[in-house]
Amino acid sequence: MTMMTPPPLEQQEDEEILVPHQELTEGPQPMEVLSAETANALESQQVEDPPTFKYRWTIENFSRLNAKKLYSDIFYVGGYKWRVLMFPKGNNVDHLSMYLDVADSATLPYGWSRFAQFSLAIVNQVHGKYTIRKDTQHQFNGRESDWGFTSFMSLSELYDPSRGYLVNDTCVIEAEVTVRKVIDYWSYDSKKETGYVGLKNQGATCYMNSLLQTLYHIPYFRKAVYHMPTTENDMPSGSIPLALQSLFYKLQYSDNSVATKELTKSFGWDTYDSFMQHDVQELNRVLCEKLEDKMKGTVVEGTIQHLFEGHHMNYIECINVDYKSTRKESFYDLQLDVKGCRDVYASFDKYVEVERLEGDNKYQAENHGLQDAKKGVLFIDFPPVLQLQLKRFEYDFMRDTMVKINDRYEFPLQLDLDRGNGKYLSPDADRRVRNLYTLHSVLVHSGGVHGGHYYAFIRPTLSDQWFKFDDERVTKEDAKKALEEQYGGEEELPQTNPGFNNSPFKFTKYSNAYMLVYIRESDKEKIMCDVDEKDIAEHLRIRLKKEQEEKEHKKKEKAEAHLYTIIKVARNEDLIEQIGKEIFFDLVDHDKVRAFRIQKQLPFNHFKEDVFKEFGIPVQFQRFWLWAKRQNHTYRPNRPLTPQEEAQSVGQLREVSNKTHNAELKLLLEVEIGPDLHFLPPPPKTKEDILLFFKLYDPEKENLRFVGRLFVKALGKPSEILSKLNELAEFPPNEEIDLYEEIKFEPNVMCEHIDMRMSFKSSQLEDGDIICYQKSLTSANRNQFRYPDVPSFLEYVRNRQVVHFRSLEKPKEDDFSLELSKLFTYDDVVERVARQLGVDDSSKIRLTSHNCYSQQPKPQPIKYRGVDHLLDMLVHYNQTSDILYYEILDIPLPELQGLKTLKVAFHHATKEEVAIHTIRLPKNSTVADVINDLKTKVELSRPDAEVRLLEVFYHKIYKIFPPGEKIENINDQYWTLRAEEIPEEEKILGLHDRMIHVYHFTRDSNQNQMQVQNFGEPFFLVIKEGETLADIKIRIQTKLQVLDDEFSKWKFAFISLGRPEYLQDSDIVSNRFQRRDIYGAWEQYLGLEHSDTAPKKAYTTNQNRHTFEKPVKIYN
Repeated sequence: MTMMTPPPLEQQEDEEILVPHQELTEGPQPMEVLSAETANALESQQVEDPPTFKYRWTIENFSRLNAKKLYSDIFYVGGYKWRVLMFPKGNNVDHLSMYLDVADSATLPYGWSRFAQFSLAIVNQVHGKYTIRKDTQHQFNGRESDWGFTSFMSLSELYDPSRGYLVNDTCVIEAEVTVRKVIDYWSYDSKKETGYVGLKNQGATCYMNSLLQTLYHIPYFRKAVYHMPTTENDMPSGSIPLALQSLFYKLQYSDNSVATKELTKSFGWDTYDSFMQHDVQELNRVLCEKLEDKMKGTVVEGTIQHLFEGHHMNYIECINVDYKSTRKESFYDLQLDVKGCRDVYASFDKYVEVERLEGDNKYQAENHGLQDAKKGVLFIDFPPVLQLQLKRFEYDFMRDTMVKINDRYEFPLQLDLDRGNGKYLSPDADRRVRNLYTLHSVLVHSGGVHGGHYYAFIRPTLSDQWFKFDDERVTKEDAKKALEEQYGGEEELPQTNPGFNNSPFKFTKYSNAYMLVYIRESDKEKIMCDVDEKDIAEHLRIRLKKEQEEKEHKKKEKAEAHLYTIIKVARNEDLIEQIGKEIFFDLVDHDKVRAFRIQKQLPFNHFKEDVFKEFGIPVQFQRFWLWAKRQNHTYRPNRPLTPQEEAQSVGQLREVSNKTHNAELKLLLEVEIGPDLHFLPPPPKTKEDILLFFKLYDPEKENLRFVGRLFVKALGKPSEILSKLNELAEFPPNEEIDLYEEIKFEPNVMCEHIDMRMSFKSSQLEDGDIICYQKSLTSANRNQFRYPDVPSFLEYVRNRQVVHFRSLEKPKEDDFSLELSKLFTYDDVVERVARQLGVDDSSKIRLTSHNCYSQQPKPQPIKYRGVDHLLDMLVHYNQTSDILYYEILDIPLPELQGLKTLKVAFHHATKEEVAIHTIRLPKNSTVADVINDLKTKVELSRPDAEVRLLEVFYHKIYKIFPPGEKIENINDQYWTLRAEEIPEEEKILGLHDRMIHVYHFTRDSNQNQMQVQNFGEPFFLVIKEGETLADIKIRIQTKLQVLDDEFSKWKFAFISLGRPEYLQDSDIVSNRFQRRDIYGAWEQYLGLEHSDTAPKKAYTTNQNRHTFEKPVKIYN
């Protein structure tokens, strides 16, 4: 899957986003460009073997790089120039950002494009298997000349010296690029070529598309979905059954790819959910559970269980006594191990493998005590449709992250689960059922653990012909592509110079099978049944055929658009309906008035007949005005059509009136109605007549409404029409009123008072101008109203904004809402929030803006008076939010901003307790100031005890801070700051004494013997020359207060760069620590190997405060 972002979203490491690089000021927002995803489908279109090149880039002094971005040297692939673009400190995210860039994009001719599949990697220089590699593909062009990963890997992991990505401050990057030549993707017609259509990708929904296609192509399942009861009153966006029925119907009968938005809306998903890539297995379970629930009480109840449910038996059987415990469990899919298994049969062998419970692991049998026993699983029955989930992803405890298993793993076209004399079956299994299965579909994941693309190979009729369903594109494929090429493992590139004795280049295949669907041969006829229109509810057929007809009608309209003009006619009724409700400025929203689609060659006079039929206004009483957009961006009636213009065709008239050459003609219909409510002919219009529009403002109700229009004489004065205006407003004839001209509202409101004594011409009033008026107010009664006059009311309307405030601690929940003005200053906003929260000092309120793309708070709060107005707080790129987050501080924000806040963990010298203290000091303070402040808050073992400050990360000590170091640049977001008393023995080091690092570690039994995993609290220890391990162990046991039984199980090792060398009691430990003051001293330490008995806690220190993983949820 490829993703493109306007700007990047604050993203957690395992929510990978592929993006074109952009210089960003805020974190990434996910958005996907479908054209790049489709490249997988182009494999069959290759013209020749694609050129491939592997480039290696070594960067020295990496941590000292000051440049925001860095380019590699140029390298050539496929005759094109390429380079790697990297942001060493992240493209405004806390991850390394890396992209492949077309090096000469600025000089290439207009319209250039090229397609490449590529991988980027950060090489692990200690253990190559932990190299982080991510692959994708992209159609590069002038608009997207670079593509890659904004969140390639966590900076904390990259800069951690123990991880092996930075060795001697050197970073090694690899890029592998394959340039492919392809035929035009856009001309391909899936329905015509294959008989099937694809599904549109909403952003990151390829995982869902592959699953939906698989389920759709199980006819029994499709038939059951069609038979779920729905009614014509249901809406697809609110009903999962109807949305799925609609989707399946369109897949069956449509000629074009089908959208999934109705379905995801029925799930209760918003746009953000559609841009989050999830797990196929998880979605499959959640969707089937939801459908199972929706099918209850209907004619298709039990379909999900009938198709997908199997049963197995967990058993424990004692060896020496007659006792057996069994438990029957159901399953909808089976999780099969990939690692260590060559094929599906090996996975099933492992699944039913017998485990021996003996020694310390004996089984407590009821009435028999502890007994040796056998434990295992056997299958009672398999379902007609067998879904096998291949465990391609697993947790790596050493790296504390998920990894993808790309090992070769074979799966057969026919799967015999009765093999080995039914060795997978329990004694209760019905042996009359033949468990022979044929492969129906292969779901593929292409990419790494942090992101990728999903597609499916399916045999819709179980014939020999396979089809690849890759989002919108469906292609015919051979069996080799669907099976062997999805086994995974390594692939060997053909040699470029066969005559030379060069070794072949092998690379890991990152595209491999992830889910398999098998159908039992004995159930094949029932499962692969016919599904036709009679299976579809009549109301659904009618609804969808109507939708299709509307779609065809729109398509036809679009094709014939050049023959027609859209005429939008605004009337008095529209102005009365809209002004004061939907709009306040100008006169009408033209998108909400009656529109006519008229052939361009039709004479305009004939069009007036259509108006008569629509509105009942005889032709002789109609007068039409053209609208004009003024320089101040207002849109007003400009002049009436002349008789000569009305004699022209509609098309000619549109060209005369419309300089922007769009297909619309906007008109105002002027109709005069007499006192007896009969139509009157339009009055003569001379140059001296001005058509004005009038709005009335009521300050008490804060209401503005349209009251009518009048023709006035240019040399006349407003005072001459006061009685008429009072009549329109239903005021007494002699009511004093104030008049204002509404001039403009962009970018600011301009509304000026009109002098009653000046003529309309002198006041520069013209046709189409708007006058707002109200009762005159005295200075005394003005104070009764929030907005006493028209200008203040329009200013309020222009800038009013309802803001939803949320506590930063609960960023998903609205707390309260306030109606504010976009022009409010920073002080105005925090004062209103403080008042709402009952906080006396508004400077203790700190606000954080909202990221419109990620729907989360931005990582950095708003600084005290750091923005001028409320609007600046709400704008995020080109979007305006209505959400702000608040915190209540314990000290005023201006004071807090002048301070550096550090969280320090103080370890008591004689007690086991650890207390976290928040230290706030001026930014120019030193570490000594931190220690002095801490001493006032903690209990020391002695009044004169000396304290030091350490930097601890992943259970290792990386630094002792010098007392004189400034605290401004200390970052406690990733590192733990630890304070402790300096032991007396460290103060009086002898000439040959050494102070060494001592860390706890353990090894996972599944991991390489050379791998260690640190845990617990690290510490320093002074060792003396000639001191044996036996002597040191006594001191360590005393220091840590470990009981003898437990301590006797501990092992001790000298560890350098992650490699343990185990020590004997007689070994002289100081001989191992010969080198002093080496760089990376934390990587040479005395290791204490024992089990980690401490309760496991989520390690959150280096996690972004707003980052969280979203599971798949279907809400409705």
